[in-house]
Amino acid sequence: MNPILHPLIDNGITPGDPNFAGGNLYCKCPQNKVTVTLKSNVAHNHACGCSKCWKPTGALFSVVGVVPRENLSVTANGDKLHVVDKNAVIQRNACRQCGVHMFGRIETEHPFKGLDFVHVELSDTRGWQEPQFAGFVSSIIEQGFDPSKMETVRSRFKAVGLETYDSLSPPLMDTIAAYTARKNGKLSARL
Repeated sequence: MNPILHPLIDNGITPGDPNFAGGNLYCKCPQNKVTVTLKSNVAHNHACGCSKCWKPTGALFSVVGVVPRENLSVTANGDKLHVVDKNAVIQRNACRQCGVHMFGRIETEHPFKGLDFVHVELSDTRGWQEPQFAGFVSSIIEQGFDPSKMETVRSRFKAVGLETYDSLSPPLMDTIAAYTARKNGKLSARL
């Protein structure tokens, strides 16, 4: 039996709408749902195998994208949110009742500060950017996944057109490296 990667991948990737303008994300509570409103589509949507991201029950990967911080607002029941790990770089704001991570925010100096991390499967609206790649794939081993089955995981991602990386995609890694180089005076700030 194949492991569950993520419902948005296992059930077939649905292309997003490049003109999609955003929508609401909802926690999994049966009532008084935390609602987060996004005023734009996500970027860099990807399957993530890290141990910190919220995943649907049974899934090995989360699917997470980013939006500019100014495009995210908590519009209902924000009093139910709490930061899961205050020491983590990404401050994951989760619902206290159902445990779903509604958004992650970076408050410290970081290449991705100003971008909020979200899970678009929490929306009832279609059109969000489809997953673009799979990152931190080997990290599922650290969570107990059998290393001898990793080729099956990578093959399944490739079968649906997603490249697999054990970090982030090359453009995102380039962004991190350029940020670091600018910060260290190795590149001009005007690149």
